[in-house]
Amino acid sequence: MRRALALARRAAELGEVPVGAVIVDPATGEIIAEAHNQPIADHDPTAHAEVRAIRLAAAKLGNYRLPGLHLYVTLEPCAMCAGAISFARLAKLVFAADDPKGGAVLYGPKFFDQPTCHWRPEIEQDLAHATEAGDLLTTFFKARRSKRTD
Repeated sequence: MRRALALARRAAELGEVPVGAVIVDPATGEIIAEAHNQPIADHDPTAHAEVRAIRLAAAKLGNYRLPGLHLYVTLEPCAMCAGAISFARLAKLVFAADDPKGGAVLYGPKFFDQPTCHWRPEIEQDLAHATEAGDLLTTFFKARRSKRTD
């Protein structure tokens, strides 16, 4: 999660919403792929950290399925990212901050609880890093709001 937080900080520096994601092989500890949010720079509304990391890992491994791998992300995934996590067959999802407005794991559609969800990863919230991840987002959006009113 420390690496995901560093990626989130990098996203903020670039003017992107500060979310970072890392895909790890728990058997070896190897980072398979990592990414931060980049929809603005990529001109791609699907360029969320989770989706970008999944794409990179799939390309690296030559497989659209990522069984046995763990995804660490700084923010509770949205519905789109939860769907990608399910389709990728990731074994475990670990997220830091929850997201009552846009999250789809604990909030909103609760994607993995739906009967139409074909794969459910093990889910863990990293409460040790939740405040830090949430503070990154709060600071980022507070700064954006203050720029709009200046």
